[in-house]
Amino acid sequence: MSSIGSNRSVRLGIDFGTTNTVVVVLDEQGRPTPARFSFPHHPPSATCRSLLCLWREEGMPGRSSLQEAIGAAAIDAYLEDPADSRLIMSMKSYLAQASFRQTRLMGQVMTLEMLISSFLTCLMRTIGIDPADVTATVGRPVHFAGERPDDAFGEQRLRDSFRAAGFQHVDVALEPEAAGWHFARRLDAPATVLVGDFGGGTSDFSILRFDPANLRGATPLGYAGVGIAGDQFDYRIIDNVIAPELGRHATYRVMGGQPLPVPAEWYASLGRWHRLALMRTPRTLRNIADVARTASEPDRLHALMNIIDEQQGQALYRAVGAAKRELSTTDRTVLRYDHRDVHINREITRAEFEGWIAPDLKQFDDAVGLALERAALPATAIDRVFLTGGTSFVPAVRDLFNRRFGAERVDMGNEFVSVAEGLALMNA
Repeated sequence: MSSIGSNRSVRLGIDFGTTNTVVVVLDEQGRPTPARFSFPHHPPSATCRSLLCLWREEGMPGRSSLQEAIGAAAIDAYLEDPADSRLIMSMKSYLAQASFRQTRLMGQVMTLEMLISSFLTCLMRTIGIDPADVTATVGRPVHFAGERPDDAFGEQRLRDSFRAAGFQHVDVALEPEAAGWHFARRLDAPATVLVGDFGGGTSDFSILRFDPANLRGATPLGYAGVGIAGDQFDYRIIDNVIAPELGRHATYRVMGGQPLPVPAEWYASLGRWHRLALMRTPRTLRNIADVARTASEPDRLHALMNIIDEQQGQALYRAVGAAKRELSTTDRTVLRYDHRDVHINREITRAEFEGWIAPDLKQFDDAVGLALERAALPATAIDRVFLTGGTSFVPAVRDLFNRRFGAERVDMGNEFVSVAEGLALMNA
């Protein structure tokens, strides 16, 4: 990837993710240290949720100013006044989608670059670093999320967003390659390494040749990626547990005719947490109300309306995420979600969950095979496998790599900060 600008006194690695963002600072000795994000009423953390909340605050008569908060503070601000604030999620998922140019929020037209730059400006303010005084290496996936993504377009919008936030010197590197740089510090001999980098919206698989005596000589051999990751696993739980309780299997009638299935797109959006907030429009709510009048399960459709209108996305996805995490360490769990007349108390077994995600695991496996094919290497030529990102905790994901490469070659570690650390080290 090409570079913008020249070296500065402070070097950062920034992993701007679909779900979380991590910033790593190189100290004077060249050692990477994760920045800590502190928000009121929350413990300090090395990760910042990639969330932006916007609201207007009244000032002088007839005047108001646009306010913003990020991370955990964004959730707090949103929950304090959900009716008059907007919570922006999964901004990275739209970068390579040419159809998303701008939106209207709080009476103001905003481009995606404006939203991301607002998040980045707050991010740097939170850790007390002026973006104009640094050289930053920023990660991007091999393939951006979304349908038919334009990867070059996505990278350009990523660069433009950082420029708009005041960054003058930016390098862009592939996220899995950065994770490999982090892992390479464990090597004591030259090795061919496959890196599986699982984010919130994308999963990338890269084969790299590292020589610990000359890390700058790391050679990329093959890449492959898919536009699914942790959010897709959330969708599988929502589709199988939550959506049926909200009328996904209901039917309705038009002019007394034959029963028709309720529109599937409502539940596709319900299962994609960054789309749920976009459903809160008068037209969508009116359409659901119209269908409910003749529906076989009107109460469940009214519950769907309430969840959309009362912006229950955060509570819903917290419940789903908790169940998913528990299934990484236990054979079964109970998903609990309560809102008004919706009371879900559903046991989920790990075997059941693994059945739901089987198509996604197949995509992962196919992508790994494609990376090997592009590198012109058999699986036996891979010396080490390094898995990073939250989805790597899922036992079925680890088993996929154990079966193909052998458990003795598969390693994990620093799952949430490894990409940012590698980014900071790459061009140091």
